[in-house]
Amino acid sequence: MVHIAIFASGTGTNARKIMEYFASSPEVRIALVISNRKDAFVLQIAEEKGIPTLLINKESFYESHALLAALREYSISMIVLAGFLWLIPGYLVKAFEHRILNIHPALLPKFGGKGMYGHHVHEAVLASGEKESGITIHLVDERYDHGSNIFQARCPVEATDTPDTVAKKVQQLEHHYYPQVIDEYIREKLPFLLHKTNQS
Repeated sequence: MVHIAIFASGTGTNARKIMEYFASSPEVRIALVISNRKDAFVLQIAEEKGIPTLLINKESFYESHALLAALREYSISMIVLAGFLWLIPGYLVKAFEHRILNIHPALLPKFGGKGMYGHHVHEAVLASGEKESGITIHLVDERYDHGSNIFQARCPVEATDTPDTVAKKVQQLEHHYYPQVIDEYIREKLPFLLHKTNQS
Protein backbone atom coordinates (compact mmCIF):
# COMPACT_ATOMS: atom_id res chain seq x y z
CA MET A 1 0.00 0.00 0.00
CA VAL A 2 1.35 3.40 -1.06
CA HIS A 3 0.60 6.12 1.50
CA ILE A 4 0.40 9.68 0.14
CA ALA A 5 0.56 12.93 2.09
CA ILE A 6 -1.14 15.90 0.43
CA PHE A 7 0.24 19.35 1.27
CA ALA A 8 -2.26 22.16 0.60
CA SER A 9 -2.76 25.78 1.64
CA GLY A 10 -6.22 26.67 0.37
CA THR A 11 -9.62 25.50 -0.78
CA GLY A 12 -8.42 22.03 -1.74
CA THR A 13 -10.17 21.52 -5.07
CA ASN A 14 -7.24 19.52 -6.47
CA ALA A 15 -6.82 17.72 -3.17
CA ARG A 16 -10.49 16.69 -3.25
CA LYS A 17 -10.13 15.25 -6.76
CA ILE A 18 -7.05 13.28 -5.67
CA MET A 19 -8.85 11.94 -2.57
CA GLU A 20 -11.85 10.89 -4.65
CA TYR A 21 -9.70 9.31 -7.37
CA PHE A 22 -7.89 7.03 -4.91
CA ALA A 23 -10.81 6.47 -2.49
CA SER A 24 -11.48 2.93 -3.70
CA SER A 25 -7.91 2.02 -4.65
CA PRO A 26 -6.59 -1.18 -3.05
CA GLU A 27 -3.01 0.03 -3.62
CA VAL A 28 -2.99 3.75 -2.79
CA ARG A 29 -4.24 5.60 0.26
CA ILE A 30 -4.34 9.30 1.02
CA ALA A 31 -3.01 8.88 4.54
CA LEU A 32 -2.46 12.48 5.67
CA VAL A 33 -3.34 16.05 4.70
CA ILE A 34 -0.91 18.75 5.83
CA SER A 35 -1.61 22.48 5.75
CA ASN A 36 0.13 25.65 6.88
CA ARG A 37 -3.20 27.47 7.39
CA LYS A 38 -5.68 26.57 10.10
CA ASP A 39 -8.53 28.11 8.06
CA ALA A 40 -7.70 26.17 4.87
CA PHE A 41 -10.86 24.51 3.58
CA VAL A 42 -8.83 21.48 2.55
CA LEU A 43 -8.68 20.50 6.25
CA GLN A 44 -12.47 20.34 6.36
CA ILE A 45 -12.58 18.22 3.22
CA ALA A 46 -10.09 15.78 4.75
CA GLU A 47 -12.06 15.62 7.98
CA GLU A 48 -15.26 14.84 6.07
CA LYS A 49 -13.47 11.99 4.32
CA GLY A 50 -11.92 10.63 7.51
CA ILE A 51 -8.35 11.51 6.54
CA PRO A 52 -5.99 12.61 9.35
CA THR A 53 -4.73 16.20 9.17
CA LEU A 54 -1.69 18.03 10.46
CA LEU A 55 -1.24 21.78 10.85
CA ILE A 56 2.33 23.06 10.53
CA ASN A 57 4.04 26.38 11.26
CA LYS A 58 7.12 27.92 9.68
CA GLU A 59 9.35 27.20 12.66
CA SER A 60 8.63 23.48 12.72
CA PHE A 61 8.73 23.27 8.92
CA TYR A 62 11.99 25.08 8.29
CA GLU A 63 13.97 24.97 11.53
CA SER A 64 13.49 21.37 12.63
CA HIS A 65 13.01 17.95 11.10
CA ALA A 66 9.98 17.17 13.27
CA LEU A 67 7.78 16.76 10.21
CA LEU A 68 9.80 13.74 9.10
CA ALA A 69 8.77 11.90 12.25
CA ALA A 70 5.11 12.57 11.49
CA LEU A 71 5.52 11.38 7.91
CA ARG A 72 7.21 8.20 9.16
CA GLU A 73 4.38 7.67 11.66
CA TYR A 74 1.91 7.56 8.77
CA SER A 75 4.28 5.48 6.59
CA ILE A 76 4.26 8.16 3.90
CA SER A 77 6.04 7.09 0.73
CA MET A 78 5.11 10.03 -1.49
CA ILE A 79 4.18 13.71 -1.12
CA VAL A 80 1.80 15.55 -3.44
CA LEU A 81 1.55 19.34 -3.38
CA ALA A 82 -1.90 20.71 -4.22
CA GLY A 83 -1.83 24.47 -3.88
CA PHE A 84 0.83 24.50 -1.17
CA LEU A 85 2.55 27.90 -1.22
CA TRP A 86 5.65 27.40 0.93
CA LEU A 87 9.00 26.44 -0.55
CA ILE A 88 9.87 22.85 0.34
CA PRO A 89 12.99 22.74 2.57
CA GLY A 90 16.09 20.81 1.58
CA TYR A 91 15.81 18.11 4.25
CA LEU A 92 12.37 17.13 2.93
CA VAL A 93 13.47 17.18 -0.71
CA LYS A 94 16.38 14.90 0.21
CA ALA A 95 14.28 12.51 2.32
CA PHE A 96 11.70 12.18 -0.49
CA GLU A 97 13.99 12.51 -3.49
CA HIS A 98 11.95 12.20 -6.72
CA ARG A 99 8.89 11.45 -4.57
CA ILE A 100 7.39 14.95 -4.28
CA LEU A 101 5.09 16.11 -7.08
CA ASN A 102 3.64 19.57 -7.66
CA ILE A 103 1.18 21.06 -10.14
CA HIS A 104 1.64 24.56 -11.54
CA PRO A 105 -1.10 26.49 -13.43
CA ALA A 106 1.07 27.45 -16.42
CA LEU A 107 3.46 25.94 -18.93
CA LEU A 108 6.77 25.97 -17.09
CA PRO A 109 9.44 27.26 -17.38
CA LYS A 110 7.25 30.25 -18.28
CA PHE A 111 5.38 32.01 -15.47
CA GLY A 112 6.95 30.17 -12.56
CA GLY A 113 8.89 31.16 -9.48
CA LYS A 114 8.24 32.89 -6.18
CA GLY A 115 4.93 34.74 -6.09
CA MET A 116 3.63 33.07 -9.24
CA TYR A 117 0.51 31.30 -8.09
CA GLY A 118 -3.23 31.51 -8.73
CA HIS A 119 -4.44 34.67 -10.43
CA HIS A 120 -0.93 36.14 -10.47
CA VAL A 121 -0.05 33.49 -13.06
CA HIS A 122 -3.15 33.98 -15.21
CA GLU A 123 -2.77 37.76 -15.17
CA ALA A 124 0.86 37.41 -16.30
CA VAL A 125 -0.13 35.01 -19.10
CA LEU A 126 -2.72 37.48 -20.42
CA ALA A 127 -0.40 40.48 -20.06
CA SER A 128 2.25 38.71 -22.12
CA GLY A 129 -0.12 38.02 -25.01
CA GLU A 130 0.35 34.25 -24.86
CA LYS A 131 -1.90 32.21 -27.15
CA GLU A 132 -2.00 29.22 -24.82
CA SER A 133 -1.62 28.26 -21.20
CA GLY A 134 -2.05 25.03 -19.31
CA ILE A 135 -0.63 22.96 -16.49
CA THR A 136 2.74 21.52 -15.59
CA ILE A 137 3.20 18.60 -13.23
CA HIS A 138 6.78 18.43 -12.04
CA LEU A 139 9.13 16.98 -9.47
CA VAL A 140 9.95 19.27 -6.57
CA ASP A 141 13.42 20.50 -5.69
CA GLU A 142 14.66 23.33 -3.47
CA ARG A 143 13.58 26.11 -5.85
CA TYR A 144 10.09 27.26 -6.75
CA ASP A 145 8.69 25.54 -9.87
CA HIS A 146 12.13 24.31 -10.87
CA GLY A 147 12.18 20.49 -10.71
CA SER A 148 11.97 18.28 -13.80
CA ASN A 149 8.70 18.42 -15.70
CA ILE A 150 6.90 15.10 -16.06
CA PHE A 151 3.67 16.21 -17.74
CA GLN A 152 2.07 19.19 -19.46
CA ALA A 153 -1.40 19.82 -20.89
CA ARG A 154 -2.43 22.91 -22.83
CA CYS A 155 -5.47 25.10 -23.38
CA PRO A 156 -6.01 28.04 -25.76
CA VAL A 157 -5.98 31.63 -24.53
CA GLU A 158 -8.42 33.79 -26.47
CA ALA A 159 -8.40 37.56 -26.90
CA THR A 160 -11.64 37.71 -24.91
CA ASP A 161 -10.29 35.74 -21.94
CA THR A 162 -9.98 37.19 -18.45
CA PRO A 163 -7.93 35.83 -15.53
CA ASP A 164 -11.12 34.12 -14.31
CA THR A 165 -11.85 32.37 -17.61
CA VAL A 166 -8.23 31.25 -18.00
CA ALA A 167 -8.31 29.98 -14.40
CA LYS A 168 -11.42 27.93 -15.19
CA LYS A 169 -9.82 26.32 -18.26
CA VAL A 170 -6.63 25.55 -16.34
CA GLN A 171 -8.51 24.14 -13.36
CA GLN A 172 -10.39 21.73 -15.63
CA LEU A 173 -7.03 20.41 -16.83
CA GLU A 174 -5.76 20.15 -13.25
CA HIS A 175 -8.75 18.17 -12.04
CA HIS A 176 -8.69 15.85 -15.03
CA TYR A 177 -4.98 15.11 -15.25
CA TYR A 178 -3.37 15.48 -11.82
CA PRO A 179 -4.83 12.33 -10.20
CA GLN A 180 -4.09 10.30 -13.35
CA VAL A 181 -0.49 11.47 -13.57
CA ILE A 182 0.05 10.72 -9.86
CA ASP A 183 -1.35 7.23 -10.43
CA GLU A 184 0.91 6.62 -13.45
CA TYR A 185 3.95 7.90 -11.57
CA ILE A 186 3.21 5.55 -8.67
CA ARG A 187 2.92 2.57 -11.00
CA GLU A 188 5.90 3.35 -13.22
CA LYS A 189 8.44 5.06 -10.97
CA LEU A 190 7.68 4.60 -7.30
CA PRO A 191 8.59 0.90 -6.87
CA PHE A 192 12.11 1.60 -8.16
CA LEU A 193 12.46 4.76 -6.04
CA LEU A 194 11.31 3.00 -2.87
CA HIS A 195 13.64 0.08 -3.53
CA LYS A 196 16.52 2.52 -4.03
CA THR A 197 15.62 4.35 -0.79
CA ASN A 198 15.44 1.12 1.20
CA GLN A 199 18.89 0.10 -0.03
CA SER A 200 20.56 3.39 0.93
